[in-house]
Amino acid sequence: MPGEPDSIDDTLARLREHRYFANRELATALFLALKMQRPLFLEGEPGVGKTELAKAAAGLCGTTLLRLQCYEGLDTASALYEWDYPRQIMALRLAEASGETPSNDSLYRGEFLLKRPLLQALLPDPENPDARRVLLIDEIDRADEPFEAFLLELLSDFQVSIPEYGTVRAAQPPLVVMTSNRTREVHDALKRRCLYQWIGYPERDVELAIVAARAPEAGQTLQTRAVAFVHELRTMDLFKAPGVAETIDWCRALAALSVSELDPQSVQDTLGVLLKYQDDLARMDADTLARCLSASA
Repeated sequence: MPGEPDSIDDTLARLREHRYFANRELATALFLALKMQRPLFLEGEPGVGKTELAKAAAGLCGTTLLRLQCYEGLDTASALYEWDYPRQIMALRLAEASGETPSNDSLYRGEFLLKRPLLQALLPDPENPDARRVLLIDEIDRADEPFEAFLLELLSDFQVSIPEYGTVRAAQPPLVVMTSNRTREVHDALKRRCLYQWIGYPERDVELAIVAARAPEAGQTLQTRAVAFVHELRTMDLFKAPGVAETIDWCRALAALSVSELDPQSVQDTLGVLLKYQDDLARMDADTLARCLSASA
């Protein structure tokens, strides 16, 4: 497709332009997903950049990201389409007032169709019709198994049949990025349809580059120490170790408090930005805090 990367190295460089620092394995998976027109299934701990990759991919493709946030009970009315019944009734009343007898075809036109993310992904981007659509199906593990089965059918042909309206078929398959935090296992049939990639915590130098791009206001010294502190936290047996998103938020919080150097008080005051469970916070006694600060010096 025009404007899409032509190699893995180009994918890496283009992602960096959108402030996403992928390793070569992840860039390869994205490049192949584009070339092979296959969905990309991403798993990993919360906060490691799964959703951000979809955002960067949309920028790379020159289109607006379509996002479907999954939850228990998600149905086609929320994910695919529904009819705008108030407008249909209004059109019916206007036709009757004019002495006309409206047909089903006149009431089930595209103008009365409320397009949800899955349907939008099959249609061209109004602002850039030549660009490939990018669809993020976020936290698929939170949806029900029947919704997985529906997705499997939709992704097999990138088309959907709508009663009263007809079949909508994608002129060009969208890039579909699915994410999972592994709160439950997603069905094998859906995974087999996709290219799979696990996203782990980045190496320290990569995380530092991410923080420098996302929280430049913190300054290099604070960024370096904050990243080292977080990496030390991840060696502990925490219920939920902080992700990259928490590192970025922490640097922004410290900068907002005009903190330029890590010290026990500033860390203690802002630990709630990094750790989101009381049991983890309770483990951060004075000795543990001092050890983490020493490791970040």
